[in-house]
Amino acid sequence: MKILVASHTYIVDLNCEKLRILSQLEPENEVTVVVPKKWKPGGVQNKIIETPYRDEGKFRIVPISNFSQNHQGLLTFGADIISLLWKFRPQIIQVEQGSRGLAYAEMITLNQLLGLKAKNVFFTWWNLPYNLKFPVSLLEKYNLNQSHGIISGNQDGAEILRQRGYQGPIKVMPQLGIDETLFTPTPQPELATQLGIKPEDFVVGFVGRFVQEKGVLTLLNALAILKDKPWKFMLLGRGPLQLELMNKATEYNIHNKIILVESVSHHEVPNYINLMSTLILPSETNYNLKNITSIGWKEQFGHVLIEAMACKVPVIGSNSGEIPYVIGNAGLIFPEGDAKALADCILQIMEKPELAENLREMGYQKAITQYTNKALAKQQLEFYKQLV
Repeated sequence: MKILVASHTYIVDLNCEKLRILSQLEPENEVTVVVPKKWKPGGVQNKIIETPYRDEGKFRIVPISNFSQNHQGLLTFGADIISLLWKFRPQIIQVEQGSRGLAYAEMITLNQLLGLKAKNVFFTWWNLPYNLKFPVSLLEKYNLNQSHGIISGNQDGAEILRQRGYQGPIKVMPQLGIDETLFTPTPQPELATQLGIKPEDFVVGFVGRFVQEKGVLTLLNALAILKDKPWKFMLLGRGPLQLELMNKATEYNIHNKIILVESVSHHEVPNYINLMSTLILPSETNYNLKNITSIGWKEQFGHVLIEAMACKVPVIGSNSGEIPYVIGNAGLIFPEGDAKALADCILQIMEKPELAENLREMGYQKAITQYTNKALAKQQLEFYKQLV
């Protein structure tokens, strides 16, 4: 099967592993990944990224000239995409820029004009209801009407697409998997000593941005309830709430239990996760956040959960968005924003070793069977076979 996937996501080679594996699953598979020639991700990478061409035989990364260098919805490709499509002649064209993506409309139109007869697929993370005005409403209607299949990163997203009138096949699965050779249970005695963590310490872990919607203040409040218990709180990340977090920790007289790690490379993250007795994702739905076409945010997946599960670290998550589906019965769930309920969950894992061990094993099995890059590549290929 000849598959073309287009997205700015794949300017990072680490993100390409699922598609690389997809190209190897069957002898006739070929995967061409189209990325913008120049892209400015923003955030910590506040510079323009220029992705090089890469040819690995059945797997290729092809940079194409692009319009808009930092907005997903406005991304479109230059005329060189036409010759690539004509030469490669894919059976599947998947664009991972959402239901209102101009790049997807562009690919649909070129698919028709070139007579490729490829199946049109898009990926979306969006998981809150929205209203669109003309002409964006017309763009989405065109994209949905021409879609042969959709991959949604979460259950809520799939339900919203049904509400928007789409009646075709929808597959629910995340965009990216985990590398089980990187995220794996591995003792870290030297790092523990470096951070002042003793073998008897119960380490509560948080990985992510220090922002309101990630619920990190609720987590701190929960730990304040358990201030007399033998825990340490490891925060891996940064964000605008950092000063407030530290001030509150001082106010609660728990500042000496905080371990703050502001910045580590992606390949070092598993080392820190392996020091945790539990990892917590306390996300909170926020209806005040706004973008061009939508209002609000709730957790779209929670990738750090499956990373922790693959390291055999018990996970606790709020009931925001996709978190309960990701965790299932392989961890503990609490009502978002409820510090007392979260404290109770932490206490259960702290004081019930048998429960903690069961969650470690169930989480690990779920991560390995459902969320590795290989597992996701197989799911994606099966979905494509339904369409062609």
